[in-house]
Amino acid sequence: MTLWMPAGVYADDSPAVNINPKEIIFEHTRDSYRWHITTINGHHVSIYLPVIVYSPTSGWNVFLSSRLEDGRSYRGFRISGEGKYAGKIVETDANGTEVRPFPDISLTKTALALIINSAGMLAIFLTVARRYKRKPGHAAPGGFAGAVEMFVMSIEDDVVRGCIGKDYARYSSYLLTAFFFIFINNIMGLVPFFPGGANVTGNISVTLVLAVCTMLAVNLFGNREYWKEIFWPAVPLWMKIPIPLMSVIELFGIISKPFALTIRLFANITAGHAVILALTCLVFIAAKAGVAMTAGMTALSVLLSVFMCILEILVAYIQAYVFTMLSAVFIGLSLPEHSHVTPGRKRKNKAGATQ
Repeated sequence: MTLWMPAGVYADDSPAVNINPKEIIFEHTRDSYRWHITTINGHHVSIYLPVIVYSPTSGWNVFLSSRLEDGRSYRGFRISGEGKYAGKIVETDANGTEVRPFPDISLTKTALALIINSAGMLAIFLTVARRYKRKPGHAAPGGFAGAVEMFVMSIEDDVVRGCIGKDYARYSSYLLTAFFFIFINNIMGLVPFFPGGANVTGNISVTLVLAVCTMLAVNLFGNREYWKEIFWPAVPLWMKIPIPLMSVIELFGIISKPFALTIRLFANITAGHAVILALTCLVFIAAKAGVAMTAGMTALSVLLSVFMCILEILVAYIQAYVFTMLSAVFIGLSLPEHSHVTPGRKRKNKAGATQ
């Protein structure tokens, strides 16, 4: 992750010991209209991204975010520095109130990282697919293709098939895509240089879209027994008529499941980035306490940061695995198998024997 000290981070123009850790953490974890690469001799090297916004007064506006650098205004637009729109492009209406332009389809850091990471994921699978085309057969692949196959088979066999059952193949493509999408974005978020360092899965909009995709897969393809259990569950009649109490509870569950998926992934990834940045800031905070304290805290900070980075690699896999597993569990629950035997009657098995 790139540790960049944005404008306003320092308490004054004194040395870096007066940094503001809170501002550094928020600057990294939130989205931005530019991608900071590095700092050379106090000069920030950044990729300025295109701003595409619509205003009722001036229509569509397209320009680079460099026009809004250092709090400047351009065509009535600026990046808000505080309030509920902090870090977002705003314009001032006739009453002097900050309003967000709608729509705002600007290419932000998170959006660019999504494109780069998705292209990387596509390149990985096309490379592996090319290997299987060149060497068809059942021989176990080695090297990079073997490592990818290990991930695919572990998710396919242990998660998808185990949680969904006989109809697992119908959902494998989505669940495998979700796993690798989350895992690759988690890993790239830990890379401290371009094109890594973007907090993609720590953006609640991204995790919300993933959760909505799971919700759609659950509710659009759920079978008749699934909907029967929601609207007419096997509970005492007084819990269904005249007030459909159980149905209300079940409908609330339809909403709460994607909400839990959204918050779980967002919170865990954002927390990991925040902890690593906070540990890094210890070096600069301890610089006021003298040489001995600075040396000791630097060693401690480096050790803890390395430990947290290694732990975050594990978390990157675990969070992708947990999201995929919960999605598979929810999908499996939407495909219940109903076997009903009428009282007083007996079923016959395939051999014709009564049971």
